[in-house]
Amino acid sequence: MNKPIRVVPAVLTDDPRTLAGLMQQAGTFTDYVQVDIMDGKFVPSSSVTSEHLAAIKTRLKWEVHLMVEHPEQQIPAFKEAGASRAIFHYEATTSHSQVISLVRSLGMEVGIAVNPETPVSKIKPLTGEVDSILFLSVHPGFYGAKFIPEVLDKIKELRQARPKLEIAIDGGVSRNNIVQIAASGVNMICVGSAVFLQPQPAEAYQALVKLANQP
Repeated sequence: MNKPIRVVPAVLTDDPRTLAGLMQQAGTFTDYVQVDIMDGKFVPSSSVTSEHLAAIKTRLKWEVHLMVEHPEQQIPAFKEAGASRAIFHYEATTSHSQVISLVRSLGMEVGIAVNPETPVSKIKPLTGEVDSILFLSVHPGFYGAKFIPEVLDKIKELRQARPKLEIAIDGGVSRNNIVQIAASGVNMICVGSAVFLQPQPAEAYQALVKLANQP
């Protein structure tokens, strides 16, 4: 694997003012974040919307992780809001190639997110069409959910089959497991509560980057 492994802060909130604060805070220690979007249908919780993101002025580059039904209906609005990459869930549609084509037509990068129970065999045929695969190591929709270690076996399986693919992980990452996660073959680790719920988020972020990339 090529180092360094990227550690990407994951922004998740249902409050527009909190969103603005988190984006401003993240800008003090990184240049790239993932924004989690939930519709209350695909997952039980709801979050901020594309309109809230469009209202924020930020220097950050950001990707959107869509935990929503019918992702194709929301992707254009997130492009308008400033997202550089759209990640949609494999389980949210049966028209994967059409959604990928839509994202490409908007000039964005595209990724597929995969729930813990979805086997690698389902997504392998699509890996040549996308920029990244994002493995969920929690059941999506809840902040601070419990890490599912079996997902690391799926990452190792896909890494062996697709050596050059960008593979990311999201959910339940902490200082206690990030070294193990980094060894699984990921290029990118998305972290929420282990950064933003810490007393010193910038210091917490730098500590995670160091752990993920230790020799």
